[in-house]
Amino acid sequence: MKVALVHDYIKEYGGAERVLEALHEIWPNADVYTLVYLPKFLGPHRERFKNWNIKPSILQYVPLKGKLISMFRLIDPLVFKMMDLSDYDLIIVSAAGTYTGVNSFKKSKKSLHICYCHTPPRYLYGYATANKWTTNSLRRFLLILGQIPIHFIRLYNFIDSQKPDYFIANSKEIVARINKFYRRDATVIHPPIDIPKILKSTPIKDRKYYLTGGRLARAKRFDLAVEACTRLNLPLKVFGREFAGYGKELKSLAGPTVEFLGEVSQEKKWSLIKNAKAYISPSLQEDFGMLNLEVNAGGTPVIAYKSGGVLETIIDGKTGIFFDEPSVESVIAAIKQFNRIKWDKKKLQENARKFSKERFEDEIKEFVKARVQ
Repeated sequence: MKVALVHDYIKEYGGAERVLEALHEIWPNADVYTLVYLPKFLGPHRERFKNWNIKPSILQYVPLKGKLISMFRLIDPLVFKMMDLSDYDLIIVSAAGTYTGVNSFKKSKKSLHICYCHTPPRYLYGYATANKWTTNSLRRFLLILGQIPIHFIRLYNFIDSQKPDYFIANSKEIVARINKFYRRDATVIHPPIDIPKILKSTPIKDRKYYLTGGRLARAKRFDLAVEACTRLNLPLKVFGREFAGYGKELKSLAGPTVEFLGEVSQEKKWSLIKNAKAYISPSLQEDFGMLNLEVNAGGTPVIAYKSGGVLETIIDGKTGIFFDEPSVESVIAAIKQFNRIKWDKKKLQENARKFSKERFEDEIKEFVKARVQ
């Protein structure tokens, strides 16, 4: 088959990009279509995409495009419509939830069109996002004013959602969102966790610090972990690339026991995981939460906010514990409870193995095979 992969944009390396990478490993000769490709922003991850056949849109020629990712939402349906994928037998869209018209390309009737949906766009449907719009009167005014174009963008997003032949969701949480907002059914295929590489990373030395991090965006609520560990005078390491000024906010809340590491390589991240006492995951309505399973694969338990996709990955009291409110007090109580539990490393890793990369590849191949004419 002639295969095309489609992704919102390639500028950062997170869970959606790890899924895209796994899809590319299944079909290494696939062409990859995206709005813009910005390797200089990928930091330690830029080499991952180096030898791919990436086909960015005309927006690749726009000056300062790296700062216009959000603004491109106003025109992305028109740009994706200009992409002609009619020669491909199989088209798999990795929809990260950034753009509304990612399925709007030209295709032929013979094409099998599958959308792997990480989430419908969070900003369209009332979910927490990276930006903080309530800090002053001007921002609040812009938020209200923005509801006018958002109404029409939401309408187009529904139209776009009717174009794939099939939907795959990364979790039951996202199946529910697809049912609610798109009126479509979806099959769950959980994202891939690269367990062998995690196990081969730097061995455990000691477990004296807590860990948090990933994509440092406001919806992840890392401020709760920073404030909780500051109050308890506990060592906390925070890793990840900063977004929309959130990193500065975190640093302003941090005491002397909190260390900021910046963006790290996958290997460094896994080493941090394997040497941590616990990973604190305060994310609001997490779509899935691949990092929590990477943490378990490293033999480390998770302290997580009880919402979204984490309910499908964390076994309370066995692979981690939940806290019920997105508040510093709730995190503090969870940390104290965590220290009263004796954790079984084997159970943590057994849980992670259910979500292995091999399992992902097998399920994707079977899904496609069953639907190829």
